[in-house]
Amino acid sequence: MWSNNQWQQSFYGRGTQPSQRLEKYASVFHTVEGNTTFYATPNATTVKNWHAATHDEFRFTFKLPQHITHQQMLQGCQSELKSFMAIMEPLHERIGQWTIQLPAAFGPQNLEQLTRFCALFPPSFPIGIEVRHPAFFAKGDDEKRLNQWLIEKGFDRIIMDSRPVFSEQLTATHPHYESLLDAQQKKPKVPVHAIATGNNPLIRFIGHPEEALNHSFFTPWLTKLPKWVAEGKQPYLMIHTSDNLIAPELAAKLYSQLQLHAELPDLTEFPSSRGDAQIQMF
Repeated sequence: MWSNNQWQQSFYGRGTQPSQRLEKYASVFHTVEGNTTFYATPNATTVKNWHAATHDEFRFTFKLPQHITHQQMLQGCQSELKSFMAIMEPLHERIGQWTIQLPAAFGPQNLEQLTRFCALFPPSFPIGIEVRHPAFFAKGDDEKRLNQWLIEKGFDRIIMDSRPVFSEQLTATHPHYESLLDAQQKKPKVPVHAIATGNNPLIRFIGHPEEALNHSFFTPWLTKLPKWVAEGKQPYLMIHTSDNLIAPELAAKLYSQLQLHAELPDLTEFPSSRGDAQIQMF
């Protein structure tokens, strides 16, 4: 996300208007997971505004609408996909991945639906697929069949790392009880299979709201991500927390750790540190 009211003080700075947030976000981070399209297709004006607020090196990873992925299970939705892509056309050159997030009910028996659906996309469109069915994490023939097909097509298997939010036994007195409980109910508890089936492996790291509790879980990525970069891949790393209040700070901290293991450019200071908002007030 890029629009969170709680970031007004910590990330954006006082005086920043909601309409300015994406532009300021894009001045620091160079990619964002566009979850909003999962729930509703934006109108043409909104898409044009998103284009105007970003630069040519910025990349969106938009989820396909849930009507296509969850309600229709990728069947009989060619017209809906065409309409969605037409609305999003101004941003096609700034797409890191089109994310196909599939429900847990979408299993090995549905793979043919997935292959037919993905054939609707032009070859140049980057596709990331997130599966949640247990069979795709069992290291058996079903998972091998999925991974082999992804590798053949060059599609990326999206990697969910939700270990931090499942790391504690919750009680009603826990200081982050509500946000962690919500995350545990909504996020899948699946094994972390760190496989790059395409050139843009995408990791969704669902962090704990207490920053220090994330670092041990992130340690394996300090080896894996630089290895992929050295191989010429361009990974995407999406940092969440259960309430997302410290997500920008956690992302910057984890990025600084990655810089110790790979040659990566510095991030720009947060807008609140640069005084951007105060300047625009006068």
